[in-house]
Amino acid sequence: MRYTETIVGKDLDSQYDILGEMEAKYEEKDVSFFNNVLENEPSLVVRVHAVTVLSEIGDESSVPFLADVMKNDPSPLIRHECSFSLGQMGLKSAVPYLCDSALHDPSEIVRHESAAALGSIGDETARSALVKASKDRSDEVRGSAVASLFNLDFLKHAAGKRQHVREMKPVELKKKRKMPHP
Repeated sequence: MRYTETIVGKDLDSQYDILGEMEAKYEEKDVSFFNNVLENEPSLVVRVHAVTVLSEIGDESSVPFLADVMKNDPSPLIRHECSFSLGQMGLKSAVPYLCDSALHDPSEIVRHESAAALGSIGDETARSALVKASKDRSDEVRGSAVASLFNLDFLKHAAGKRQHVREMKPVELKKKRKMPHP
């Protein structure tokens, strides 16, 4: 896998051609094309576009590609974009990668975004990593971790209420009244 080597490549026409091809491949939802761009393209601007499109497509097969870039790319900006995109995709398979990033990435913006992404996904398996991240030296990381823990608590609370409603007998449900509104 190649990682970010430049912000913009020297051959702008080539960069524009790739971005133009991305437009067509997005319409086709050609995940393998975008995964291939991440594997081979060293330009930050092209890589950010590829990451963004992959999150829009939301295909599970992109998680390992995004996770590899998030872990190994030298650019904190592209690692941040990967964290954000994995959160937007909402796939539980991304949780272990985001937990690792939230706790160990050298960049505070990446740790912050990874903690926030875990809250977006809302998977309880992230709780222990979020508790650790809530003690990070960075205010932003701590804040994102606490917000994500709050979201996990809310989801647990909401699931409990839904369970309670399912356990009620139909007769009880009919007896319940709605709160009057002024």
